[in-house]
Amino acid sequence: MASWYGAPYHNRRGSNGEVYDMNAMTAAHLTLPLGSIVRVTNLKNGHSAMVRITDRGPFVVGRIVDLSLAAAKALDVYLPGTAKVRLEVLQAPASLDMGGRWAVQIGSLAKEKAAAELAEHLQKRYQTAKVIKFVSPAGGWWVRVRVLDDDRQRATALAHETETEEGSVFLVRLD
Repeated sequence: MASWYGAPYHNRRGSNGEVYDMNAMTAAHLTLPLGSIVRVTNLKNGHSAMVRITDRGPFVVGRIVDLSLAAAKALDVYLPGTAKVRLEVLQAPASLDMGGRWAVQIGSLAKEKAAAELAEHLQKRYQTAKVIKFVSPAGGWWVRVRVLDDDRQRATALAHETETEEGSVFLVRLD
């Protein structure tokens, strides 16, 4: 499933360090290397577009890609809000399977206190990890756990064994 993101994130810095432009052909993905070029095809109507991965997300269970407003319009995802898509990696600046810097992200928590308590609990549980809480660009709070050496296997294991009453748990590639 694809969704799209726009105004709350427009003109804010994305995960790749660039300022997000909702009118550019870009997208967010949790695990593809930043800078990857992908073809996204709407399975309902066959429309496709090439986009560059510039950000992380979507942080909604069951969704694989968050399109910019421009890409959502090109694929006819804008009005329905979501659509079933096929994603093809055309070019990646780094290996899809090897290396990378990995973390576990939990979002979105409504209150800072809940984020702080979860971060403290996770820091005690995973003493070799670095745990931070931060404000989401659209409001709310996120918690990110960076495992020792940013290792994918460690992060994947942590994602599978972490449960929280608030928010959902996602494996995220940081580079």
